[in-house]
Amino acid sequence: MTNQLSQQTSATVDTVDDLAKWVNYSLMNTLKRDPDATSDGADHRPRQVFSGHYVPVNPTPIEKPEYVAHSHTFFKELGFADSMAQSSDFMRLFSGDLTHVPEPMSKVGWACGYALSIYGTEYIQQCPFRTGNGYGDGRAVSVVEAVINGKRWEMQLKGGGRTPYCRGADGRAVLRSSVREFLAQEHMHALGVPTSRSLSLYVSKTDTVQRPWYSEGSREQDPDRMITEAVAISTRVAPSFIRVGQLELFGRRARKHEHPQAMAELEQLVLHLIDREYADVIDPQLSLNDKVLKLAYEFRHRLTSLVANWIRVGYCQGNFNSDNCAAGGFTLDYGPFGFCDVFNPQYQPWTGGGQHFAFLNQDAAAERNFLMFCTALSPLLANEADAIDGLQQLVNDFATDMQTKMEQMWAAKLGLSTFNAPLWAELISLMQQTSVDYTLFFRELSSLPDDIEPLTKSFYRDLSQGQGLAQRWSAWLAQWHSLLSSEANSPVTNSPAGMTDTTIPRSRDDIAKQMKQINPKYSLREWLLVPAYQQASQGDYTLLRELQAVMTNPYAEQSQEVEDKYYRLKASEYFGVGGCSHLSCSS
Repeated sequence: MTNQLSQQTSATVDTVDDLAKWVNYSLMNTLKRDPDATSDGADHRPRQVFSGHYVPVNPTPIEKPEYVAHSHTFFKELGFADSMAQSSDFMRLFSGDLTHVPEPMSKVGWACGYALSIYGTEYIQQCPFRTGNGYGDGRAVSVVEAVINGKRWEMQLKGGGRTPYCRGADGRAVLRSSVREFLAQEHMHALGVPTSRSLSLYVSKTDTVQRPWYSEGSREQDPDRMITEAVAISTRVAPSFIRVGQLELFGRRARKHEHPQAMAELEQLVLHLIDREYADVIDPQLSLNDKVLKLAYEFRHRLTSLVANWIRVGYCQGNFNSDNCAAGGFTLDYGPFGFCDVFNPQYQPWTGGGQHFAFLNQDAAAERNFLMFCTALSPLLANEADAIDGLQQLVNDFATDMQTKMEQMWAAKLGLSTFNAPLWAELISLMQQTSVDYTLFFRELSSLPDDIEPLTKSFYRDLSQGQGLAQRWSAWLAQWHSLLSSEANSPVTNSPAGMTDTTIPRSRDDIAKQMKQINPKYSLREWLLVPAYQQASQGDYTLLRELQAVMTNPYAEQSQEVEDKYYRLKASEYFGVGGCSHLSCSS
């Protein structure tokens, strides 16, 4: 696989026939198929899957698909012609109809099983069979795997219909949730946060489903009515869709000796993960034990960097279970996610998530997922005490690694080379007491204001209403400027989590420029998404495409019209509204 990646020439893709030249189904060609699966992919009813890495399954096409949007940025990266997004063969394929794909493309997709752990505790209650063997890709069907311009990509339909893992559901996604995920993935990529990508979005002109949702203006925690929504299919793309929960499933089977090939299947999956996601950093000549330890080390680095980046841009995953944690170390599954408006360490957009998945608890949730990742790998090291100790040490050191990444990130947001704990503690206190808009505050701070007046643009609270708040803000600002001045005279190298090493500059203009590369001007708030998907439900995609253009340039100074519309505080009438300030589901 690696040789093919390095030898491939640049792709130009104008048609699905062109895309067919680059397909390479490493997962289906190298891993084991469920021995109980049908050969034709007609496998759409819930059932237990006892072994094998994947189930061949046909996606269920949506009827009369209509083009909604595609990622111009990602198309360009892939060498895809923009015109292809509205061509009949491309629309047919990525709205779920594989019957007419050219050779050597597969006419059958695939779905994978995985386990579930919530905050480090294994669960099987969500499996209809109470065994854990019926939990997995319930409405996600992968349809293409291809090597394009030296990179391997898996293309997966979200909302592609029932699979054996659907647990009795309809396997569909609605336009509302599809718009959210489509826009969020490309926004996160533009923010510099590792993520799955958005390829295309199509909606059915005729297919609808019933979903629970909120009445207009509802302030209930849970939806209070059923609504009819249009069915949609979005295509998300990543180097692979292997999840921590997937490793857990095979680790559990190996640990419990659930079938004779359980250990071999775990090893095959781990080696496949390394080949797909870590081939550039793990030497294929290493022993299995050394590969496993190196994998755990590299995943820990990626995961801690990822979470630090989430917090840098004000993102909360909402539901960071192990099945929503990509083993490649990038953001996956944009369900009940949200971007902070008012800064709150306990911000949680999902009503079912609890505080353990709240904004500033995401590092702890990541630590639990890393523990489950290492627990899943451990059967492969069972006969080597030193290797088991090495794996345990990686778990023990997670919090230290995470803290280092967080401190680097906080320092970078403030334009500093080193983290200053007292300065940060006072800022956290002031941000909460003043009800500061997270994105607006750090962007305004990036202009290095001499007094607090420019910062008040980000305050939801009038400073006159708080005893001594204005004086405390002025004192904090003076201390911050003093630290900036002292560091400007002795530049050092700083590497914020997951970002390119930069040198702390001497001039104020350079400091401001660096900070504006770390602190975005625009973020995809839920109150911006709601009118976009509401208009889209009426067949008007104008606002959706406008949001797409703005949010794929989140650090740029855009037009005054854009700034007036998107760079502002959340209006008071949106606070506490179901589906806008919080949501219980997003399907």
